[in-house]
Amino acid sequence: MCLPPLLHMSTANSKKRGLSLEEKREQMLQIFYESQDFYLLKELEKMGPKKGVISQSVKDVVQSLVDDDLVLKDKIGTSVYFWSLPSCAGNQLRSTYNKLESDLSSSKKRYMELVEQRDNLRRGREDSEEREAALEELKAVELHHKKLKEELAAYADSDPAALEAMKDAIDVAHSAANRWTDNIFTLQQWCSTTFPQAKEQLEHMYREVGITEDFEYLQ
Repeated sequence: MCLPPLLHMSTANSKKRGLSLEEKREQMLQIFYESQDFYLLKELEKMGPKKGVISQSVKDVVQSLVDDDLVLKDKIGTSVYFWSLPSCAGNQLRSTYNKLESDLSSSKKRYMELVEQRDNLRRGREDSEEREAALEELKAVELHHKKLKEELAAYADSDPAALEAMKDAIDVAHSAANRWTDNIFTLQQWCSTTFPQAKEQLEHMYREVGITEDFEYLQ
């Protein structure tokens, strides 16, 4: 694999600017390509600085190459070895190229399908006096329909179904009110029987909570 040449830096600038990630990747790949040998990570960390890659960065750079299938690794016994051949990069590029070719072919096919679908939809919709008249009529019908919906909403309170629902709700509320009234009378009777000596205090309490002499069932 022919790698793109690195940018040449002047002696003055080389001390100020470090290598970019891509440049580090290229330099680490050169170690594999030049020797075509197998390496332990600690060996690569010692060789990296000779290529301008500090030892602390070697692990991450090599892992990025492994992730992109440009460097292979395998565990042999208790040790993990890394290696790469120019053919590895070629295979990876060919695989990427084939995938892009397949994606391009699929995209072209989808494009042609959409063009055909568009043309089919356009048939019968060419501009004409009849089409313009039909569109105007459709617009008028839609506006009339909207107006009718607004008028119907204004009479919603007079809707028989709504009135029937309100009537049912009133019946339920009426029954509930009388049921609680009955509960209050029952409680009053119990208090009078249980605490006859507290008659005045109980009557005072009833008045405070709104239970007066005219408190009665709803008719």
